[in-house]
Amino acid sequence: MSELTTSLSPGPQMRFRVIEGLSEPRGPLIEIAIPAYNEEHVLAASVRRLHTYLIETFPYRFVITIVDNASTDRTWEVAERLSLELPEVEAVHLERKGRGRALRHVWGTSEADVVAYMDVDLSTDLDAFLPLVAPLVSGHSDLAIGSRLSRGSAVVRGPRREIISRAYNLLLHTTLAARFSDAQCGFKAGRAEVVRALLPAVEDQAWFFDTELLLLAEKNGLRIHEVPVDWIDDPDSRVDVFHTALDDLRGMARMGRRLLSGALRVPVPSRPERLPAGMRSQVPSFAVIGVVSTVAQLILYALLRLLLPVILANVVSYFLAAIANTAANRRFTFGVIGKRRAVRHQLEGGVAFLVGLAVSTGGLAALHALSPRAPRLAEVAALLGLNLFAAVIRFVLLRAWVFHPRRVAVLEEQTR
Repeated sequence: MSELTTSLSPGPQMRFRVIEGLSEPRGPLIEIAIPAYNEEHVLAASVRRLHTYLIETFPYRFVITIVDNASTDRTWEVAERLSLELPEVEAVHLERKGRGRALRHVWGTSEADVVAYMDVDLSTDLDAFLPLVAPLVSGHSDLAIGSRLSRGSAVVRGPRREIISRAYNLLLHTTLAARFSDAQCGFKAGRAEVVRALLPAVEDQAWFFDTELLLLAEKNGLRIHEVPVDWIDDPDSRVDVFHTALDDLRGMARMGRRLLSGALRVPVPSRPERLPAGMRSQVPSFAVIGVVSTVAQLILYALLRLLLPVILANVVSYFLAAIANTAANRRFTFGVIGKRRAVRHQLEGGVAFLVGLAVSTGGLAALHALSPRAPRLAEVAALLGLNLFAAVIRFVLLRAWVFHPRRVAVLEEQTR
């Protein structure tokens, strides 16, 4: 008999096609796994609460996947009913127990951009979920965890579990040099491509799964984001604290042996580059045009310097190069075609160049104040360095003001 049974509820892609017609869904997709073992008494209320919260407040597309971990009560029946009732909910049945096994299956087969999980009792305040996944969506971080032990968290639980949790994390810090503060909080997420890269190296199928995943991520240089959470202990938790602690100690010993043998290295994807729209192509174009115009200005400066004093030669050569540079960037860097607003762009571009001119002229004046008899070669070298610094300032002004994407879009619309 197959270990896996999946409900026939419509998946997240189908749901968004119904809403948006024939267009493909946009924006990141977040999949939240909820492992459940004999949770029929709380499952429906928790999933509906989570679903309502996400529908009303969450800015991204999402799917909630209930993973029945070989329950012996009516958990699977409840999960199937929820998957048929709510379009964003799916249900999976596994015939073997283990939270790690459940997460491995859902995360390893997910088509989402970010995968997450939370405990079925929703002990963690849901207001922490968006701060949990936002750094993953932006590409800032690779994994994210809720922390009950960091400054700013608010935790309600008995002293026994508090002591065990702090002792466990202290052991991780002292024996395995872990830097994350809370390995066991049931509130975690990761970039799907990163998680898929780590999963083959994770051996545990139960409660140590979380810790092993985090240790692998940290030892491979991945960035782990922590979110302080409000957390209320579930008095009806089915976690066997004693046996779980023993399994965790065995897992730590195994990870220690792997660390000493150098067996923790995993090929992991790098964080994606997140440049503003269009900048990936604009920077090289601006750089090429800048090099050409700088060389042209230096040649003009050297020729004019035979007839004019240093400051005047710089102003004239800079002015001529500015006109050509703005025109070239207008056409090739920012894609503005036609004569419409060309004069305005030149005037605004001139302001950007005046800022650069002030930088280069001030630098040359300072050079001559410090060394009145500075050789011509020193002047040219100083001018080159000053122009490179001024170029950065010009690019920022051109992109953020003169050719701001919104202004360019309006201009394109008006010329159609």
